[in-house]
Amino acid sequence: MVLTNIENLIEKYENAETTLQEEAQLRAYFTGDDVAPHLEHYKSMFLYFSNTQQEQFTKDVPLKPKRTKVYQWISVAAVTVLMLSVFVPKTLFGGPSAEEVAQAEKAFYETMNALGMVSKGMNSGQNAVAMISSNLQQGVEEASRLSEFTKTTNRIFKNK
Repeated sequence: MVLTNIENLIEKYENAETTLQEEAQLRAYFTGDDVAPHLEHYKSMFLYFSNTQQEQFTKDVPLKPKRTKVYQWISVAAVTVLMLSVFVPKTLFGGPSAEEVAQAEKAFYETMNALGMVSKGMNSGQNAVAMISSNLQQGVEEASRLSEFTKTTNRIFKNK
C-alpha cells in the first residue's frame, strides 16, 4: 500500500500536481534507507533537494549605491532646466495676441475655401472621366457589331 502511494505521488510530482505535504512525504521516503529498487534513481534527486535547502548565502551584499553626489545633482539640474524651458516662455511672453489669432483663423478659412474649390474641380474631372469611359465602351460595342456585319457581308458575297 505504501509503495503504490509513493508511486502515485511520484506521478503527481512529475506532473507538478503535488501539495507541499505530499512533497514532504516523498522527501521523507527517499531520504530513508528502505527505498524500492525500481525507485532508486529518484533518491539522488530528493537527497540533492534536501541538501540544497540547507545551504545559505553568506557573502555580504553592498547596499550603498555606487553613484556619487555629482550625478544626483546633474539629474536634478536637468529636470529644473526642462521645467523652466516649458513654463518660463508662457509666463514671460504670454500667449498669442488677439490679432495673431484672428490672422490665423482668416488663413485657416481661406485655406479651407481653396481646398473646397480644388475638390469641386476634382469631382468635375471625375465626371468627365466617367463620361469618356462610357463613350469608349459604346465605341467598343459598335466595333464588335461592325465585325459581325463584315462577317455577314463576306458570307453573302462569298469572299471567304
